[in-house]
Amino acid sequence: MTRSFVLAACTAALSLTVGVAAAQTEAAKPAASKPAAKPAAKPAKPAKASESRKEAKPADTVERISPNQLEIASRVLTGDAKCEFDQKVSVQPIDGKPGHFKVSHKNMSYTMVPQETTTGAVRLEDKKNGMVWIQIPAKSMLLNGKIGQRMVDSCTQSQQRASL
Repeated sequence: MTRSFVLAACTAALSLTVGVAAAQTEAAKPAASKPAAKPAAKPAKPAKASESRKEAKPADTVERISPNQLEIASRVLTGDAKCEFDQKVSVQPIDGKPGHFKVSHKNMSYTMVPQETTTGAVRLEDKKNGMVWIQIPAKSMLLNGKIGQRMVDSCTQSQQRASL
């Protein structure tokens, strides 16, 4: 096939796709003869400004932990993990919050909770920041799910080094 034929075929396919999408969008629009809906009533304002600030504090919100997550939390290895390139990751349980862990690397700390996996690996996750701590019998690693990058790898804690 020639280059111009392939280019023409791609252009035709693209214009057909755009035309179908435009037709579906037009069909989904409501009829113009219907009256506009009334705006929803405004929510009542709190009596005091301090009440609304109290609700907005992230420390007041605690992620609920299921019994399965608590079982996973019992398998989390805590303490300092030695990683490749002389790096270190610290995993510590948070007092008063069963199933919550503080994972620290360099100058950053993340509050993580266990997540269920199909493989049986221990997975701690901070959904807000996209950080994930994966622990398997031979090693652990810290991942940044938002950018799809491994932050530090080949981390081992004393229990993992003993099993090798």
